[in-house]
Order: sequence, then C-alpha cells, then structure tokens
Amino acid sequence: MGLKVLILLAVQNSSKNLLMRYVMKEKPDFLSSAAVIGSECTKLTLSLFYILFIEKNSFGSIIQYFKDDWKNTLLVSVPASAYNLQMTLEYIALANLDAAMFSVLVQTKLVFTATFSVIFLGKKLKYIQVISLILLTLGVMLCNMKVGNDNQNNNSNMKGILATLGIAVSSGFASVYTEKVIKAQRKNSPVMTIGGGQHSLAYTQVQLACMSLVTIGIYACIMDFQRILEFGLFHNFNGMAFLTVFNSAIGGLIVASVLKHADSVLKGYATAISVIGTGLLSMVLFGTQLHGIYFMGIINVIIAVLLYNGKNFDQYMC
Repeated sequence: MGLKVLILLAVQNSSKNLLMRYVMKEKPDFLSSAAVIGSECTKLTLSLFYILFIEKNSFGSIIQYFKDDWKNTLLVSVPASAYNLQMTLEYIALANLDAAMFSVLVQTKLVFTATFSVIFLGKKLKYIQVISLILLTLGVMLCNMKVGNDNQNNNSNMKGILATLGIAVSSGFASVYTEKVIKAQRKNSPVMTIGGGQHSLAYTQVQLACMSLVTIGIYACIMDFQRILEFGLFHNFNGMAFLTVFNSAIGGLIVASVLKHADSVLKGYATAISVIGTGLLSMVLFGTQLHGIYFMGIINVIIAVLLYNGKNFDQYMC
C-alpha cells in the first residue's frame, strides 16, 4: 500500500501543476472563480455518489449530519474560504510562473504551517524542523535567484511569486485551522457516528464542498457578476480547461483519501518526487531552462521537506 500511495501522491501533485501550467501559460480569458466552482461541484457530485451508491446510505443521513454538526459546518467555512483563495491563486501563479519554479516555491507552505502551528496549536518545533525550514528558505532563494536574473518579464514573474506565497500562507493557515477543528470535533462532538459507526470521509467532503461553494459563490457574485450575466459562468472554457478542473477535483479527493494511509515520511517522499518530476517534465514539455543553481536549490528544498516530515527526531525539541 505504501508504494502505491507514494506513486499516487507524486503523480497527482505533478500532473496538477503541469496541466494547469499548460492551460494557463497563454493566459486564457476565463474566470478563475468559475474553475473553482466547477472543481467544487465535481467534488460534491462524486462525494454524494459515493455516499448514496457505494455506501448505500440515504440522503437523509447527509441532512442529519448537517443538522447534528451545524456548528462545525459553520467552522469549516474558514478553511473552505482559504482553500478557495488558494485554488484561485494557483491559476494566477501558473499563468505567470513555470511549473518547475512553482512546485519549489509553493513548498514555503511548510514555513507558514509551522508558524501557524506554534501560534494556534501551541506546538513546539523540533530543532531538526527549524534547521529544515532554514534550508527550505535558502533553497527557494537559490531557485528564484536564477529565474530573477534571466526572466525578461519581471513584473509577470513577481506576480506569480506573490500569488504562490499567497497560496503558501492560505494553505498553512487552512491546514492548521482544520487540524484545530478536527481535534475539537473528536473531543467535544458526539455527532461523528451514524448507527454506532463513524462517518466516512465522504461526509466531510460534502460538508467542505458545500461551504466552499457558498464562499466562492459570494466572491463570484461580487467580483464577476456582470461578466457572468453577460457571457455565462464558463465562457471561454475549452476541453483542457475542463480537464484541469476535473483533475483538480478528483485529485483533491484522492489525496484526502490516501492520506489516511500515508504517514508524514511518505508524504515527504511524495513531495520530493513530485518536485523533481515537475522540474524534469517542464524541461521536456515546455522547454523550461533549468540551470545548475536551480538544482542546488531544489536539493536544499527536498532535503528540507524530508527532514521536516521525518520521524525519530522527537527528542530534539526547541
């Protein structure tokens, strides 16, 4: 199971970045909010299908879940909004950065996850994790240094970098906030059972998708209402754009499912493989020029990810 999970996570991470870069490199004129709505609708549909036809539970069980767990349903609107922001920024980032650079820079989410874990969860970082975060920062700086020197369109490059850092911040916050909610759920909420059994992950996915659709729907109505009214929600979407939306949705469900079987070390290896794979495939598919300084940086980033997620370092606490 471990090897299968490793391969699945690595392939999903790489394919998402490469597909989105392929679609966004020409800066197509479609709404990123529409892409997020499409992705969340797909997640919701697939999760409902799983509950109703695979688990053979009733639709009433879903309604009851929302009734019993209404407080947490409201609470998940916060990470849902953060994930919506993250997905929207991904389209901006990959329209302005190559997939190789994006896959490295987005790993700064570890820095923000660690920071938010200390602030909101009161966690203590291990010394090895502090070292890994320093290595990660140095690696990202090395990777960005060469790009900054060679890139003719510095404004576009900077826009992509800022969008990616926004993704890292929102990802880190959403991860820590979700962990806090789940811990509170397990401690205080008796509604995690139906007929004596625990709810499947599909119920949580329905909960998250519904709240995501509410928040991204509000955003679309405020920011894109006139354009949606005039041209429709999915104006200028082509086959590849819809494939990207589907890949993002199905990938999110796959990752959520397999992480139940993956420990932190496995996730670290999957991230390392996907960063390498994205870089190499970017060279082949898009003609991205990667120089020696980039590979020095990527080695730093990979070592940092593996160290941060490593086990057997519990005795080295700050």
